[in-house]
Amino acid sequence: MRWGVVATGRIADVVTAQLALLEDARLLAVSSRDATRAADFAARFGFATSYGDTREATGYEQLARDPDVDVVYVATPHGEHHAVAKALLTAGKHVLIEKAFTINAREARELIDAAQRSGVFLMEAVWTRFLPCYHRILDIIEQGTIGKPVYVQADLGFMAARDPRERLWAPGDGGGALLDLAVYPLSWVLGALGAPRAIVAHGRLNHEGVDELTTLALTHDDGAFSQVVASFVSESVNRAAIVGDAGVIVTDSPVSRPQGFTVTVAGESRHESIPHGSEPYTYQLREVTRCVQQGLTESPTMPLATTLATMELFDEVRRLTGVTYPNDYPEE
Repeated sequence: MRWGVVATGRIADVVTAQLALLEDARLLAVSSRDATRAADFAARFGFATSYGDTREATGYEQLARDPDVDVVYVATPHGEHHAVAKALLTAGKHVLIEKAFTINAREARELIDAAQRSGVFLMEAVWTRFLPCYHRILDIIEQGTIGKPVYVQADLGFMAARDPRERLWAPGDGGGALLDLAVYPLSWVLGALGAPRAIVAHGRLNHEGVDELTTLALTHDDGAFSQVVASFVSESVNRAAIVGDAGVIVTDSPVSRPQGFTVTVAGESRHESIPHGSEPYTYQLREVTRCVQQGLTESPTMPLATTLATMELFDEVRRLTGVTYPNDYPEE
């Protein structure tokens, strides 16, 4: 599999280092706005070629036209996901998009449609869903060990430096705690309870309208409930608690990549350690490889319907909290 990478920031750096560990992955091309940064990134990781913006075409447009690239990892800020991925999908590339998938559900639908028209693979990079600890916990829930799940509480937060130049705070980049963090605690909610049928949300917005703290109270089928907190202005417990009518599962921290959990039933607790090693992103990268090699256009572990439902949920949360982005009002 010949890989391309779009963007050369921190997450691209981390994921590319682990992509290089896959025996059936070849680092083919990288693109960036800045040709020098792209060339430096290519040299550091051993990419065959690099692309930077020119007067004639952006770096990612040039990468999309590269006939030797099979699959592309998109690691740009959220606000650029739609434009970049649409160009790649239209060119017939398989695509893995860093979370959040897009800014809104409209953009998500357009990318899913583009992938289906081209007959190529598309997936959101929610790496939590591919870790062995996540699957072990879902197996325990399915086995009925804690009875019927009735409540899930999960949170993720940290003190983000208030730098307006950083994508976390930039409206044009899709900044805010909801899009950047909530998908991780929400993964445990969706895994245990499924999609919500009612949403209550509150957000604390800064002077630029970016959410620095967002809380969700969700109602699910059969009277189950969940709470999710995402914050840039506080540290958090950084765990998920899945409560059933016969027991409780509490993940270790961090909630995005736990390596163990505690199960308590009838007052008796036991801890399971499920390590994922020092390369946790390789699980989702191997899934992309497996799906493409087998001719699948989406992952059964991270299906596009789940991604679209999550973006629709985020749209409703933003409606309730008053968060808007430039991408919500595309130019005609």
